[in-house]
Amino acid sequence: MKRAIFALALIFIGQSLPAEEVKDFGRDRLNSSPRHADWVDIKSGDRTIKAFVVYPESKNKTPTVLVVSEIFGLTDWVRSLCDELAENGVIAIAPDLHSGQKLEDLDAARKATSALSKEQVQADLNATSDYALTKIPACNGTLAVCGFCWGGGWAFDYATMNPNLKAAYSFYGVAVDDPAKAAKIPCPVYGFYAENDARVDATIPKAEELMKAAGKKYEPVIYKGAGHGFMREGEMPGANEANKKARDDAWARWKTLLRQLP
Repeated sequence: MKRAIFALALIFIGQSLPAEEVKDFGRDRLNSSPRHADWVDIKSGDRTIKAFVVYPESKNKTPTVLVVSEIFGLTDWVRSLCDELAENGVIAIAPDLHSGQKLEDLDAARKATSALSKEQVQADLNATSDYALTKIPACNGTLAVCGFCWGGGWAFDYATMNPNLKAAYSFYGVAVDDPAKAAKIPCPVYGFYAENDARVDATIPKAEELMKAAGKKYEPVIYKGAGHGFMREGEMPGANEANKKARDDAWARWKTLLRQLP
């Protein structure tokens, strides 16, 4: 009887604890942006996925940056970042790799993302890349990739899979650890890392070694005092100063790199 009561108490406590949530934001920027944005359908094998595209205000054709989201899926924040990329002169296209799921519950986001197969994600990124290069007339033929957290790891990994990439921007994602993969990378890889992120930062030295041995360009920068996810966290209301500065400094660097795209 006591065990039953104890078990029921644990269930009650578990139900009463709030889920760890990550609040989304960015809708205000999207609603006030002067730039044109579209939702497009992209055929990926037997599936059709959605992607969000934002165009810069430009009279000329421009490069396109493929945006790989965090584990939370294609949130308003990711879409607002696409708008910020377009503000800086490139087309941004972000595929919905999570099939429309809105994942503000952190544990649910982890589960949903871990359920995505590598083969499916690669196929969806390939389909989006092909769409950008063949179905967007305003694209000048230059394609780059960026990603954040889980997507940052994918940005680095995808650079080993797509020979058409001209640059990869990996934000606090795990780095490549396979010499055969490093040898396949066709473009410079620029890393944006947080000082307080030992798990991810531990992958940097080996990647530096492998990329150097393969004759590839890899430029990691670690932002002092910042925590994992500083691009999002540094923009949130009440963000700490280290994350704010890291975000600002990372954007300053990224804008310079974007202007170097052919």
